[in-house]
Amino acid sequence: MKTLIFGAGNLLCSDEGFGVHFIKYLEENYRFQDEVELYDGGTLGIMVTHLLEETDRVFLVDVVDAAGEPGDVLRYEKEQFMLGKLPIKMSPHQIGIQEVLFLSDLRGRTPDQVSLFGIIPASYEAGVELSPTLAAKLPGLAELVVAELTAEGHRITKLT
Repeated sequence: MKTLIFGAGNLLCSDEGFGVHFIKYLEENYRFQDEVELYDGGTLGIMVTHLLEETDRVFLVDVVDAAGEPGDVLRYEKEQFMLGKLPIKMSPHQIGIQEVLFLSDLRGRTPDQVSLFGIIPASYEAGVELSPTLAAKLPGLAELVVAELTAEGHRITKLT
């Protein structure tokens, strides 16, 4: 089963870059087999629809504009996207994930499983570092995703 871990975000706006920092964290701390692709999606949005369409399982990591406290991690599944249960724009940099999935669905290429781990940002200030609140969330979220992948049969090696 081909799996994509897709981190979105703008590295120049502090916590907005969380998804990209997450991919870097995984690259520095774990080794994945070829069937798991780590992708720094930056601010590309709809330009990377084809990556979603070429996989069976997708984990999206991004900031979300939702009720809660900075650092809260919220999980959404494909059914919630397709039923319109999420905001169209989850963060300032992108076309809504619902729109990307609807486009894929129209083409008959929606991945079987899609999960979004959305984190509530503490800061959008200019800067390339995460706030301490969000930086502290990287290890725990990585462990959660790695545990799910392991349960699905992927072999992952922790480097540190």
